[in-house]
Amino acid sequence: MSTTDRDLTAAHAEVKAEIARTDSKTALLLAFVGAVLAGTWTVARDVPLTVPAIVAGSLGLALLVAAAGLLLRSVRPNLGGRHGFPLWATLTADEIGAAVARDLAADIAGLSRLAVAKFTCLRRAVDLTLTGGALLILAALLAAGGVR
Repeated sequence: MSTTDRDLTAAHAEVKAEIARTDSKTALLLAFVGAVLAGTWTVARDVPLTVPAIVAGSLGLALLVAAAGLLLRSVRPNLGGRHGFPLWATLTADEIGAAVARDLAADIAGLSRLAVAKFTCLRRAVDLTLTGGALLILAALLAAGGVR
């Protein structure tokens, strides 16, 4: 195996590891967002809320729901891709070997684009979660302070 082949194999493994890392982070964040949504709903039902608290809380919840949507989009399988297993599913056993040997660089490029798209969704979801959480904290302070 040449140095170039080893480098390509290492790059391919790195990209696949980044995708797996993103999916793990996404799963954890999705569970966190779900817990915050459920907890907020449970608490908000039993607490008398002021109008400002309702407005801030509603905006916070809307941002958390949007974050959950981005997270789900991030982990949604892309089965129409022309790299990795979606491509291999369309090939015969002989064609797979030739395609892997010939197109490893193209597979790395395609998987890298997929990883960047996943990270972009994850980053936006984190931003929305932080903003939504801040609005929920504001709503809790408004409710506790009794601002009308």
